[in-house]
Amino acid sequence: MIDDLDRALIVATQGGLPLVARPYHAIAEQLGLPADEVMRRLKGMLETGVIRRIGAVPNHYAIGWTANGMTVWDVADELVDEFGERIGALDFVTHCYRRPRALPAWPYNLFAMVHGASRDECATKAGEIRRLLGEACRGNDILYSTRILKKTGLRIGS
Repeated sequence: MIDDLDRALIVATQGGLPLVARPYHAIAEQLGLPADEVMRRLKGMLETGVIRRIGAVPNHYAIGWTANGMTVWDVADELVDEFGERIGALDFVTHCYRRPRALPAWPYNLFAMVHGASRDECATKAGEIRRLLGEACRGNDILYSTRILKKTGLRIGS
């Protein structure tokens, strides 16, 4: 369970950290807490699973990645976890996960997001994944983004 200070910390950070040199100090000042207390509490909530992660959510278009491709792969179910870990560790894959197939129309069970300045760049990155999979790959495709959707996580009220 969380206490009132943890809840206040979640509310203060759920929209993002302040874009300043010392964001945890700014949150601490806002809440009237020492900065080390803010960091200790956030670390504790990460360790217990109250919060899943603290991370940046970049605007891909603003940093020059105008092509965003979800690569989809048909891999034997008994191999998908092993290959998912290897693909997810590639520096150009931003997220990778397993999903159930929807046969017969959708045979893909492994998904990996890649970004690039062009679709050709995304296709080159998909080719690297294809080489990593080798004979384990039974089929693949790339689904390209056509518009930007606003991404937010769960929000709790104050």
